[in-house]
Amino acid sequence: MMFRRPGRIDAYLARSVLLATLATWAVLLGFDLLTAMVNELDEVGEGGYTLSHAFLYTLYTLPRRAYELFPTTALIGTVLGLGGLAARSELTAMRAVGLSRLRIGLGALGSSGLLALLMVVNAETAAPAGEQQAQLVVNSAKAGDVVMARVSGLWAREGNLFLNARDGQRREADGESWTELQGVRLYEFDDGGRLLSLAQAQSAEHRDGQWRLKDVRRSRFGERSVEVETHASQAWTTALGDEVVSSAVARPRYLSSAELQRNISYLERNGLDAKAFENAYWARWFYPLNVVVLCLSALPFAFGSLRSGGFGKRLFIAIVIGIAYLLAQRLVVSLSDVYRFDARLAYLLPPLGLLAVCWGLFARRE
Repeated sequence: MMFRRPGRIDAYLARSVLLATLATWAVLLGFDLLTAMVNELDEVGEGGYTLSHAFLYTLYTLPRRAYELFPTTALIGTVLGLGGLAARSELTAMRAVGLSRLRIGLGALGSSGLLALLMVVNAETAAPAGEQQAQLVVNSAKAGDVVMARVSGLWAREGNLFLNARDGQRREADGESWTELQGVRLYEFDDGGRLLSLAQAQSAEHRDGQWRLKDVRRSRFGERSVEVETHASQAWTTALGDEVVSSAVARPRYLSSAELQRNISYLERNGLDAKAFENAYWARWFYPLNVVVLCLSALPFAFGSLRSGGFGKRLFIAIVIGIAYLLAQRLVVSLSDVYRFDARLAYLLPPLGLLAVCWGLFARRE
């Protein structure tokens, strides 16, 4: 009587998979946070970095960690949820009332699909904001009077000097790595809060242990006058170290889609390599497809091997599928970097390949 109406079956399937997914998510996320906290303990004592700072840093990274773990979590949750139903012969009962295996599989994907969409929203809002706050906690604690934030671009303070940069990234070429900032403004105040000078530079680079501003326009404010000077290039002497600023320049995969697109446009306009940002950008858009395909990959096993196996066997199958898929995807993405083909194709080939294999197995069992 419980399976008379298809709507009830869909809800029952979604609920079974959801409970297994949430339990798996809690365990994996708990282990990840614990490992991160242990790693942060090694940093306690540097500058003003305390145990409470380490705890706050780990807590702020929670949204990003949940986003990264969810595809694997969804796969394991689907395998465990459907495996439990198969072991109790409930999937067989659903088949007996006329439901196809494909219909059962699609019903089980309902909760995973909704959670995937929630994680997409999380990646555009809470995750980037959390990463920015996490870096703020670390930098403000370790760097003393240097304060970092990324609300309207990148902000830093050193005494009475304030730095604002529209954007920035780490760059590498010929074995050298350096920090580059774009759209730089330097505000210098006196102890009374009066603005002494304003410098605007197209970019700033930190190389060979020093900062250098490019295309600089500096305005010095007197009591009744303003002096303006321009320089094609000018050294900037400051105690603001490269390691502090570079830690505030988030890695591409920690940025929102809008920030990624802005960086891609800037790099392409200036003839620079934007591949790292393109990979992170398209990984964001193919994220829901990866989740759906990974969950679908559990269906061929749900009506056979999962029914006769225990918890350990189901977990092993999920881990093998997940690891194989992630390795294949990373390989194809790396090949796209080497052979310079479209990142969209690199993120599309692995899910299509896994989908074709699973569909072949599913059709044969059907």
